[in-house]
Amino acid sequence: MTLSLKKHAKFAGRKGPVVILVADGVGVAPAGPSNAVTEAHTPTLDKLAAQTLYTELAAHGTAVGLPSDDDMGNSEVGHNALGAGRIFAQGAKLVNQALDSGKVYETDVWQEAIEHGRNNTLHLLGLHSDGNIHAHTQHLYALMRKAAEQGVKQCCIHILLDGRDVAARSALVYIEQTEALINELNAQYDSNFRIASGGGRMEITMDRYEADWDMVRRGYHCHTHGIGQTFGCAADAVEAMYEATGKDDQYLPAFVIAKDGEPVGRMQDGDAVILFNFRGDRAIEISLAYERDHFDKFDRDEHRPHPSLYYAGMLQYDGDEFIPARYLVNPPNIDRTMGEYLCAEGVKLFAISETQKYGHVTFFWNGNRSGYIDKDLETYIEIPSDNIEFNQAPAMKAREITEKTIALIESGEYQFGRLNLANGDMVGHTGDLAAAIEAMEVVDECVAKLIDAIEAAGGILLYTADHGNADIMYTEKNGIRTPKTSHTLSPVPFAIVDPNYNGEYQLTPPPDAGLTHIAATTINLLGFEAPDDYQPSLLTFK
Repeated sequence: MTLSLKKHAKFAGRKGPVVILVADGVGVAPAGPSNAVTEAHTPTLDKLAAQTLYTELAAHGTAVGLPSDDDMGNSEVGHNALGAGRIFAQGAKLVNQALDSGKVYETDVWQEAIEHGRNNTLHLLGLHSDGNIHAHTQHLYALMRKAAEQGVKQCCIHILLDGRDVAARSALVYIEQTEALINELNAQYDSNFRIASGGGRMEITMDRYEADWDMVRRGYHCHTHGIGQTFGCAADAVEAMYEATGKDDQYLPAFVIAKDGEPVGRMQDGDAVILFNFRGDRAIEISLAYERDHFDKFDRDEHRPHPSLYYAGMLQYDGDEFIPARYLVNPPNIDRTMGEYLCAEGVKLFAISETQKYGHVTFFWNGNRSGYIDKDLETYIEIPSDNIEFNQAPAMKAREITEKTIALIESGEYQFGRLNLANGDMVGHTGDLAAAIEAMEVVDECVAKLIDAIEAAGGILLYTADHGNADIMYTEKNGIRTPKTSHTLSPVPFAIVDPNYNGEYQLTPPPDAGLTHIAATTINLLGFEAPDDYQPSLLTFK
């Protein structure tokens, strides 16, 4: 199908580019000591919030395709929404539907995994919490129940401790729940289900964007070959590591459950492995490690030969690269993204961020599509992220991204651009309030510089966020503060900076306005009518 856009009847656009700035993790919540956004000195952001062309948008729940409005948004679904202009059922919702309907269990992939599990061992690997950002324990439990019902006797569960999308030290709660189900299934089916290995999600297995393959190496050898400190049970492991390291769940080192000195869950030839995470970014690298014949990121045979496994993911995490080759639930088919329409109209554009969010302004923005839509029209730039905990350097690469974006604006080559400043989210995830405040002040500084560049170029800047995080840094109960490292349910800001604005349009958001409305708004400001089936523009033109 050939895509095209009609010229806008009332607005021809500006001389300069339209640039969308996504301040990742910067939600709008009541001011107070736990809100790093309002505690920071941010004169530029304060000015944007006070202007006429400002509103707030939903970035969580049903507004971005998640199952309910109790579900926090995340960067992946947020950038899908920004780029697609429509609401698509997303990871958790897709998986819920497939599990509830039983369609998962009808797939060839599930049936083959179960056959391997009956004859050998089924391994279930994934993030062990109900945070519903990367995974959900209810999905794990559904797979465990069905596997036991269908005759699997040996099942090893490899748990990645969260402490990021849920409370910082909640691992023992989830372990207790999982052990209770294990005991129930083992008694009912005379099976041998057990937790076999684990570790913190930011220490092993769940790297993304190839930032730290050593994380994946540690996780692979832990889960596959039983390499790590040994304990009698998962609860003992977590309690001992709390005491030994002082760290929260997400940073705990690899551990292995052993009996009589031997790991209980080493993977063997003929075993099946299912990664039950539904979000893609932190699932791709471990998938490559398990299923690629030719793999050179680390030595899989360092301790024991790499076994021949039947590997599958809950979803296909990268549809263009077919990672993994086998999966249980089809991902959303996001077509006709804003980027595709703009390229069809010959609009030259750029996308830029640092490593931590580069995939969001490219892959996720383009509807889970790898690579360029049109390499002749698009420029994608990745600034390498620091390989440290981000509260140690809260500025991250915001200034470098800003300097490069200003150069792109000043070049006069581009009609549209998008950038992501990761500070509010990545520093927010550390739970370090002081660092998050510093991060927000850097974001404010960068926004001010970008506004100056847009004004000089005669363009338009759209300031928004993909979800909240830094806006609630801790909760307090009975005088005890608990760091909040997860995303929030807060709305996000949306401001239009148009130095040449002369009343040509008004900001008229519908009551349920969300991130998906930004695509049509952007297309309008570029001088085009939006596609009919996009969520309506936030603007009314005179």
